[in-house]
Amino acid sequence: MDLSNIIEATISFTREHEKWAPVIVFALGLVESLALLSLLVPSTIILLGIGGLFGASGLPFWPLLVSGGIGACVGYTLSFWVGRYFHEPILKNWPFSRYPAMVERSERFFERYGVFSVFLGHFFGPVRAVIPVVAGVAGMSEFRFQLANIPSGFLWAFLVIAPGYFSTQSDQMKPFWDSVKSLAGS
Repeated sequence: MDLSNIIEATISFTREHEKWAPVIVFALGLVESLALLSLLVPSTIILLGIGGLFGASGLPFWPLLVSGGIGACVGYTLSFWVGRYFHEPILKNWPFSRYPAMVERSERFFERYGVFSVFLGHFFGPVRAVIPVVAGVAGMSEFRFQLANIPSGFLWAFLVIAPGYFSTQSDQMKPFWDSVKSLAGS
């Protein structure tokens, strides 16, 4: 199954099972924020599409935002705990050992920006996958970590869901979203 089929299948499933959308959005936010899994799943484009489908259908925005934000925060927290539990050796083992440049970049980013790197990490794909682990390895307090993680996770969710959702409210975007809905089989 190629990337376009995965995206199409996820959006189609969401359209057919609207009640499951918050669960799907939570799972996508979680995967997008889990160490290294964010590199494998195209969550951002899927969330944009789901937001567009909900906006075009007149369904509420808030359940998507809340579930996406919680998913992003939980994914980052789990990654932080991995770093906290396994310490420095985790960054030298698989799967991190396959991406030494990304680990090094994330460590430099963390050293330079500290707690702010956790906040910013949600928005930068190359470091998103590693920053929470690096923060855990570095011994950052959980309070400081969550102080950056929680608002950032919800802001990230807003920024990936809202454009699709609110652009469907515009008549200029109607042809685009009609084509997305036709892909989803609605």
